[in-house]
Amino acid sequence: MLRARRHKRRDAKRTPRLKGMTLTKMIPNMITVAATCAGLTGVRYAIDGRWEFAAGAIIVAAILDGLDGRMARMLKAQSDFGAQLDSLSDFVSFGVSPALIAWFWALNELGGFGWVAGLFFAVCCGLRLARFNSRLDTLPPYAYNYFQGVPAPMGAALGLLPMIISFETGILPVHHPAAVAIWMILMALLMVSEAPTFSFKKWKLAPRYMLPFMAGVALVLAGIAGAPWLTLSIACGLYLLTIPLSVRSFSKLKAEAARLAEFEEAEGAATGGENAAEGSGDSSGRVRSLRPSR
Repeated sequence: MLRARRHKRRDAKRTPRLKGMTLTKMIPNMITVAATCAGLTGVRYAIDGRWEFAAGAIIVAAILDGLDGRMARMLKAQSDFGAQLDSLSDFVSFGVSPALIAWFWALNELGGFGWVAGLFFAVCCGLRLARFNSRLDTLPPYAYNYFQGVPAPMGAALGLLPMIISFETGILPVHHPAAVAIWMILMALLMVSEAPTFSFKKWKLAPRYMLPFMAGVALVLAGIAGAPWLTLSIACGLYLLTIPLSVRSFSKLKAEAARLAEFEEAEGAATGGENAAEGSGDSSGRVRSLRPSR
């Protein structure tokens, strides 16, 4: 009795713990907010005519966008709130901000048509993100290494590719407003298309390719340090070249999965027929055994 009373007194003296998320688990959401701020800061640089800083802000937003999801998985801090915040951040940073930057850079010279091209790009980015969220848990197993359409961060980089090329080369046709508008519309269509594109998140390398891969990473980092805009232009061009390869690879996997499904269906039907035949044989034997002998 005395022990029970002491335990009750101790429990009464204890202060209740606050419920909520720890600061550590808020880190992914903080990174997402930082990505949104970077994307919007790019618009501010575009208003001031500082185009290189505007494009750089979008690149920073893309890097942060790649970090928040990985950080959430590492800290086991995935939540519905974080997923919704990430989608909103992607729409602002890779849909609205690139469209406004392109408008201030070249599209404004086309008037209404230029504004339509920018709006079309932003809307397609939002539609692509909505489709991604709605189909996240409904993809077949062979499709998990692929995106449907160009992902939003890469779509933003591709949409601003004419601007990035102009930093290094100064080619006038790249800065032509009509060419920029047509390019933005094409990149917007790539984002909402059903074309499968490689998702490099789950790629696995054989041990013999590890050293060449690390050497390639070092080469890319050296290129970014020495000639960042030329390196980014080449990287975007190489990514566009991978799209036909990803479509071909996805088609092969889809055909193989269809063949496997047909084989399993046929095998199941054959097994079912054999079981039915065995069952009928057993039943006929039982009937014969039940007949009276003459």
